Formats: sequence, structure tokens, C-alpha cells
Amino acid sequence: MTEHQTIPLAGVIGWPIAHSLSPRVHGHWLARYGIAGHYVPLGVTEADFGVALAALPKLGFVGANVTMPHKERAFALADSRSEMATRLGAANTLVFDPSQGIMADNTDGFGFIENLREKVNGWDAGAGPVTVLGAGGAARAVIVALIEAGVPELRLLNRTKARAEALRDEIAPTVSVLDWGEAENALAGAALVVNATSMGMEGGPDMALNLHEIGPDTVATDIVYARGETPFLTAAKGRGAKIVDGFGMLLHQARPGFERWFGHAPEVDENLRRAVLEC
Repeated sequence: MTEHQTIPLAGVIGWPIAHSLSPRVHGHWLARYGIAGHYVPLGVTEADFGVALAALPKLGFVGANVTMPHKERAFALADSRSEMATRLGAANTLVFDPSQGIMADNTDGFGFIENLREKVNGWDAGAGPVTVLGAGGAARAVIVALIEAGVPELRLLNRTKARAEALRDEIAPTVSVLDWGEAENALAGAALVVNATSMGMEGGPDMALNLHEIGPDTVATDIVYARGETPFLTAAKGRGAKIVDGFGMLLHQARPGFERWFGHAPEVDENLRRAVLEC
């Protein structure tokens, strides 16, 4: 149980928000651990975000997750920021503290690494080179987390090379940026390949990348969470690679916020997965 004098509230802020699985995740944990609390979806437009954020602590909220398109604005409006949120310039987890105000963190990288550790027995960040495909916001969190975990070499590919170079210059000057046409060189010998693009997904570009340079010694992961395998994971599995879907990243990134808001460290297990996917 928590120590709050009233029933604590938390939620996820975004626009749109109906698609979010976060209420299912936190709702499962609240019921499982018998915690008196609520976690709700909060559909807030960009124009209303500042006013809504300021009102939440007064309404009994102890914190919130933040999703698109508000992550950068949440970071900017916070009273204090974690080192990870500062490096990324974006927040996905907020804690409302009576004495310290709005505290911002970013747990996306944490969720990514914990998903690998759960799914790949003995996963070692130092096992070999890592190749990241894509240079958007999701790739940013993944790259920082991998560098902090101790990867020996990180290669970055993006269809627009200039965007990858800008990302490298901003957060990770040791990253090697390669042309999209150099995929064979980027994938050769990679211990881990991360798809942080929409490649192969509905509405996205076709799965046109040749993965013949990866094999049984490679771990392939996709940050997209889907009910089935993504085209990238299917292609990687066909080459014998160990595949890790992105669903666990969603579940693990939720753990730190839940513990801070409701006072209990939650577990990610098959019961949680079934509860979230079967609803």
C-alpha cells in the first residue's frame, strides 16, 4: 500500500491517447498488488498541455507518463530533470513532488536495455558492435542507453544520412555514421541490430534492407511493439538470429514510474503480457 493520504492518481498524457496500452499495464499492476490507486488516459492537445500539466498535482495526481506529442514540452516545463532526460531533451515519466515540483525523467532507454536482458540470457553489451537503423526520437534513447551500457562500437544508418550525422553530433560523437547503401558493412559482425525505423510497418517504407550479413550470433530487436512479428524480425529470424520484439520495452519502461507513484516495484512477466495483449 502507498503512504498517500488520498487515493493516488496517475495517467498517461498524449494526443491522441485511446490507442495507449499504458492504462492496461498499470491497471494490471494495481490490481495484482492490491494497491488503492488509479491510472487513466488523459487526452490533451498541444494547446492545452501547459494548463493541464499544472492542474494535475492539484487534482490528486502523483505523476504521469507522457507520450507523443508532448515529451519535449514536458521536459521544458519540468522543475527538475534527470540526467537521462537532459541528455535526450525529452521526458516520458513525471513525478509530482509537493516540495520539488514537477520532476522529469526518461525511461525509454531503461526499458530497451531491460527488455534485452530479460529476453536474451546473459546478454552482454560488450559482446560486439551494435548497428542501429533509424535516427528519430526512439533511436536517440536507444543509442544513449547502449553507450551507457558499454557497447564497444556503435554504427548508425538512416535513409537520410545528414539526419544521422546531426544525431551523432548532438549526443554521441563516437558513433560511426554509414550510408544506407553501406548496410552490408554496417551489419557485418554485429552482435546486436536494432530497428528504430518504421520499415516494413503499415504505412511505412518497405522492408527493403538485405539482412544476409547477420546470423545465429546476432540479436535482432525492433522497438515497435506489435501483436505479431514485424517484417524486420521475421527476416532476421530467417537468417537464424535471436529476435526480441519491442513489446517488452513498453512494459519495462513503465516500471520506474509505477514504483515512484505507488510505492511498489512491479514485475514484468507472462501474466502481465497476457493481460495487456488479450484485453
